[in-house]
Amino acid sequence: MLWSGAMRWLRRAKPYLLALSGSTLVVAICVYQILSRAGEPALPLDDAFIHLQYARRLAEGHWFSYTAGAPYSSGATSMLWPLLIAPFFWLGLDGLQIIWVVWGMGALLHAAVAYDTGRLCAGLTGRGGGVAAAAMCLVFGAFAWFGLSGMETMGLAWMLARGGRVAAEHRESARPERLNRQLVILGLLAPLVRPEGLLVSLMASLTAASSLRKVGPTPLRKRLVAVLLPLLGPVIIPSSHALFTGQMASSTATVKWLWLDPYLSSAAKLGKTVDHVALLLTKLLNGDAWTAVFLPEYFGLTMVLGVPAIMLAAHRRRCWWRAFMVMVLVMGTLLPCTYATMLWNRVRYIWPFAPGWFVLSCCFFFELAARLQGRSANRAQRGQVPLRVALGCLGPAGAWALVALLAAKLPWAVTDLATSARAITLQQVKLGRWASTQLPTDAIIGVNDTGAIAYLSGRRTFDVVGLTTPGQARYWAAGAASRFEHYERRLRAGQVGQLPTHFIVYRNWMAMPAVLGAQLSQATVLDQSILGGRTMIAAKARYDWLEDSAKPFALRRPPGRLLAELDVADLESERLHAYELGDARAGYQRAAYQLAGTTMVADGGRRERLEDRFEIEFVPAARMIMRVSSSVALEVWLGGKRVGIAEPISPQEGLQERAVDLPAAPAGERRSVVVRPVKPLRFASYHYWWYELPSGS
Repeated sequence: MLWSGAMRWLRRAKPYLLALSGSTLVVAICVYQILSRAGEPALPLDDAFIHLQYARRLAEGHWFSYTAGAPYSSGATSMLWPLLIAPFFWLGLDGLQIIWVVWGMGALLHAAVAYDTGRLCAGLTGRGGGVAAAAMCLVFGAFAWFGLSGMETMGLAWMLARGGRVAAEHRESARPERLNRQLVILGLLAPLVRPEGLLVSLMASLTAASSLRKVGPTPLRKRLVAVLLPLLGPVIIPSSHALFTGQMASSTATVKWLWLDPYLSSAAKLGKTVDHVALLLTKLLNGDAWTAVFLPEYFGLTMVLGVPAIMLAAHRRRCWWRAFMVMVLVMGTLLPCTYATMLWNRVRYIWPFAPGWFVLSCCFFFELAARLQGRSANRAQRGQVPLRVALGCLGPAGAWALVALLAAKLPWAVTDLATSARAITLQQVKLGRWASTQLPTDAIIGVNDTGAIAYLSGRRTFDVVGLTTPGQARYWAAGAASRFEHYERRLRAGQVGQLPTHFIVYRNWMAMPAVLGAQLSQATVLDQSILGGRTMIAAKARYDWLEDSAKPFALRRPPGRLLAELDVADLESERLHAYELGDARAGYQRAAYQLAGTTMVADGGRRERLEDRFEIEFVPAARMIMRVSSSVALEVWLGGKRVGIAEPISPQEGLQERAVDLPAAPAGERRSVVVRPVKPLRFASYHYWWYELPSGS
């Protein structure tokens, strides 16, 4: 009995073991190349170390706190991936040893994606098409790349492929009204891998709902549970964020989701989304530019032709639900079009949907062959020579030709994977190790790549992008000047201990040279295409220029007490004065600095302004001092009346301070102020102060 049970298990596991053998071969080649280039276990994306850092903190008993002493962070795009890795830290693995674990998990998931994609396709094309679809997954360079990346990409790809397959098989079963526990569990867990996993939740819910009207022994109450329970999956992570941070949106969504951009109108967001869809359909899916390393040229054409083919296959085989599940998976490729950009890190957000692409492609080739065979059979009845055997080979020939084209890209993808892993090792990993030995244990490191530096340094980090440091994402989304002003506000509030003591950043990303002190180290990598820059520097933090710039540098003696101030680009100050953004953009922000006499003045502001429009509320007559950059005169309007013109101090643009006197106001009146150039030119604004004028002035 034991022997027969083992043989049954082996027969059932044989297809998966075959897929695993192919995956293992691809992974072994990739690992060899990485070790040859990097000299040690390495990952090609710094973001992968973010997952490792969260996993280690989970093993230490801290629920998604990123570094020691830090509060809950909503920067983990995947909750399940760090949870799966955490037990290995608890078992004693650490450092770069854990990379072997994520490589092994990547190999297993790579095989699982191939297996489930093959099963999903076989119901539409027959076994031959299923084998070809599985082979496409195994030789697909993007799956090899991301299977070894340490990211959750392959986990989501498997959830999507398996969710579609299980949903289709359940609907096609003899009792589709019964409760399918596996489908419910997939619907709950898939959004914990990545937010796009909500597609699996929808698949599970729609599949259960499709059988509600069927009469069967399964109680209606259980069938309703199967409909509603998967829909809880997409709300688990937002609920966790709301519980610990007070808002459901994650810091990652604040930074990367187009529809949370603080500067774009709804129409502009829709327009950019449409542009991304066009980019996806005309470029990315056709192996052009950014995806040439993975996809053959004009690959998208087989997908387009596959859409009518899958409808024909569904009609011929009576498997409409399976075709519908595949199309849901394919249409999910549009979800990344709502991101600020799809081009991050080898276009990583579209690859989990590739199983649906491969099923469509196989449907095209096999359905075309089936239709041609049918025509040849009709001709044979009229006495013509039958071509059915020859035409029957067209389906497998076309599908395996596509397998060959994908496989031809694999060496390029493997080389790029190894080169990228080496680059991360020589930059982020190197500087993380440097920080672990050269910086004080109480140092706070400001970083824009927060993965390897936090993971390997053992130091607390301050994520300037805001993904892993709570409260910083909105300032990154606003722009460099808003980050500068936020640091200045903390400094003035006596919270300098919450600011970085050191920075390990790309200078151009940081875009705040005023806070970068003496350089301590650097890492330059020339042979790379994955990094944010060739050189990453380590420097001491400095904030003295921020302290010296809080008051007007041209004002030797104030005429009276300070009534109010508007610090442009300071989000809190702008909100207090109802500052109108107009056509502002993050790219229009600037953290400027220049020498004024013996004082270095640094200030954050907004460039490309047609006008500044805001509100003030105070009674006395006041002198308004404005720190601006403009080569022309600026006129000041108060309550709809022009009250003065501030002439340029010099013809050169730079930080200038100009003054205009404002009349007193009735008590309790909130007045609107407009500052605009006398000519239709744009200017930069940085700061406004209002000082009380003596009586009789």
